[in-house]
Amino acid sequence: MENKGNSNNLMDKIVSLCKRRGFVFPSSEIYGGFASSYDYGPLGVELKNNIKKAWWDEMIKKHGTIVGLDSAILMSPKIWEASGHLTAGFADVMAECKKCQRRFREDYVGEGKCPECDGELTKGRKFNLMMKTFVGPVEDKASIAYLRAETCQGIYVNFQNVRESMRLKIPFGIAQIGKAFRNEITPGNFTYRTREFEQMEMQFFVHPKEADKWLDFWMKERLQWYVSYGIKKENLRLREQKKDELAHYSKRAADIEYKFPFGWKEVEGIHNRGDWDLKNHEKHSGKKLSYRDEETGRDFIPHIIETSAGADRSALTFLVDAYEEISGGRTVTTQSIKESEVILKLNKKLSPVKVAVFPLSKKEELSQKTKKVFNLLKVRFESQYDETGSIGKRYRRQDEIGTPYCITVDFETLKDNAVTVRDRDTMKQNRIKIEELEKYLSERLA
Repeated sequence: MENKGNSNNLMDKIVSLCKRRGFVFPSSEIYGGFASSYDYGPLGVELKNNIKKAWWDEMIKKHGTIVGLDSAILMSPKIWEASGHLTAGFADVMAECKKCQRRFREDYVGEGKCPECDGELTKGRKFNLMMKTFVGPVEDKASIAYLRAETCQGIYVNFQNVRESMRLKIPFGIAQIGKAFRNEITPGNFTYRTREFEQMEMQFFVHPKEADKWLDFWMKERLQWYVSYGIKKENLRLREQKKDELAHYSKRAADIEYKFPFGWKEVEGIHNRGDWDLKNHEKHSGKKLSYRDEETGRDFIPHIIETSAGADRSALTFLVDAYEEISGGRTVTTQSIKESEVILKLNKKLSPVKVAVFPLSKKEELSQKTKKVFNLLKVRFESQYDETGSIGKRYRRQDEIGTPYCITVDFETLKDNAVTVRDRDTMKQNRIKIEELEKYLSERLA
């Protein structure tokens, strides 16, 4: 019997799994933690890197009209003035409790009462989300800088640099993966909303007359990407924003939403930003950011179709969607599991560990042979060697972190030079010659 677990405690189970198995740790834990900050452990790093690579390959390799960029986190404060981030537009409405002095986003509390101590809240006021720092030895007004609140502004100010150096013609895109920072008042839901996060953004520059066509194209492409990497269709939806929801710069926008245990929430936004960004940077910088139409000879400001996804939110989405509990009836080698077992049915390309290699026992001759197999595979595939505990427990550990294939070296191996390869999802076991292992795994992990 397969189930997702009770939705009320599913997040607790995932948080526990993430820490226990080395996906995500609370940041600064030995000092009592640091609110809403997380450290990615050995498996979490691999998972997130695999997600970022899958996104990058999709953008750069598949489409052919998109190039990459890695812009600076610290940029001229004038950029944030031009983009509107230093005005009231990039702000949350905040209320403060008169009793405990804690602050909350106004839309997170109801009836003017503090959700922590039930004290009276002040009237809401604007609270800018930019994180401020200082550049240089003196902390004065002239040295104020900001940690970028989004990666896209670095793309916009490099529009002409990229276009001219790469000799690009519209339509074309610029992709970037990088950290961004927002001083969120009410972060929460584990890694879903944090103050430090990683974005995967692509800005696609188009002729104004073709903006709607390209928005529709990218909405379909981006929704399909999640499905192609294993997210269940019934847990995804594409919701186009109503006019009163649109940001001031947006002409049309849609959100890809996922059904988390805590409700339907955005994992990616696809926006028609119009010419707002390039026009404002042209105005404030005094530099020409237009594009000349080869057919008409006229200059125009390109419109921008943005796809903006979070690497952290994507990682959480894949973890939640892959989590399954099996209650009885599943057999590991000759052992039948009666209690519930956790399996992460991650897409094989995203799994942090691709192959686990076990000796059937700790006998010296088996350990030596197993280590030779492990050394053969580890240069090609993310691999783990495990000889601790019963073979059943070792299989279960690998199921819990999403490892697609487990390889067992037994006493027959010493005679026939073959090993048993077990598939995570089907539980099917095949006897494969050691010299054929690389080919066998490569075909199934491609």
